[in-house]
Amino acid sequence: MKTFIHRIETVLPNYSYRQDYARDRMVDWLPGKRNRRLIHGIYDHSGIETRHSVLPDFAPGAEPRLFLEDEHGRIIEPSTQARNRYYQACSREMVIEAGRKALENSKGFSAEDITHVVTVSCTGFYNPGPDLDLIKGLGLAENTERYNLGFMGCYAAFPALRMADQFCRARPDATVLVVCIELCSLHLQFREEADSLLANSLFADGAAAVIVSARAPNRKQPVLALESFFSALAPEGADEMAWEVGDRGFDIRLSTYVPNIIAANLSGMVENMLENAPWNKEEIGIWAVHPGGRAILDKIESGLELNPEQIADSREVLRTCGNMSSVTVLFVLQRILSRPGRNEAQPICAMAFGPGLTIEAALLEVHSVHTENTPARRHAETVA
Repeated sequence: MKTFIHRIETVLPNYSYRQDYARDRMVDWLPGKRNRRLIHGIYDHSGIETRHSVLPDFAPGAEPRLFLEDEHGRIIEPSTQARNRYYQACSREMVIEAGRKALENSKGFSAEDITHVVTVSCTGFYNPGPDLDLIKGLGLAENTERYNLGFMGCYAAFPALRMADQFCRARPDATVLVVCIELCSLHLQFREEADSLLANSLFADGAAAVIVSARAPNRKQPVLALESFFSALAPEGADEMAWEVGDRGFDIRLSTYVPNIIAANLSGMVENMLENAPWNKEEIGIWAVHPGGRAILDKIESGLELNPEQIADSREVLRTCGNMSSVTVLFVLQRILSRPGRNEAQPICAMAFGPGLTIEAALLEVHSVHTENTPARRHAETVA
């Protein structure tokens, strides 16, 4: 029995900021020649043009909601509680919008079909949480099973999809709604350490919803078949990437060595992942890589000897949205599903990275739209 991703829908918040503008604002907030040099170097080579935030605080003339300035123009860093309360206020609307879009555009699924809800986030907590918001906001049954994956980081979409796959295999009539919500901009830090400056240049806000079911695919839209999942650790990188609760928001440790650590472990991981897979590396045409940063994508492209087109969707998401933690790889997969003109099944390798240093991956196969008028179907009917 195969399980399918039938629909992916994404949501971006209302406020967007160009990267060069965000760079200049950070220079204003962290003055000094050293900071200016580091900030320009990091932001100008990020591969990002635009990022989105639930906050209007950074726009010229906007009334700030969270990051207030003192009489000298310096940021008054908000408490973790203040940031988390804003997370609660903003995430509720975004998860409901993402879930509603997924149901409305799924061509065959309705609120009555949802048997399980899995929510994912590492940028805020509240309870009753977004799982209950989805039950109420979408009109789901009150006995819908609810699960939350919290604080796992950028790779968390894969454990969520693995859970959904297992639910559907155990219960063939199950339909699982997976929703990821990350509001990274709420945890902006104003410190001169390289980790903080790098994180400030990368992270952004977004949400995504996925419908997973073993139901036979609707021929009117493409789907992704879930083939297998793979997990690996690069323990030498455990101290290079971390995420913890601090007094002034959540604190990140993000070393510039992370891309090199991923590159050093990548070939062996891919070899192990494909050992019992139906395809070899050369047969995988698309690599849906979590765009954790430009350096990561560069290392993966060169290390796996990929053509630029094979990870073009990842680079485009990085360029237009930045790094939205667990949400980001779903933006990449959504772009792949929405691309028109497919006429055959095509294997995909998706992967993401996070604290641990954890590497999570999945093998999928995109199944194209089939209609009565396709040449392949007409040929089959003639032969029959």
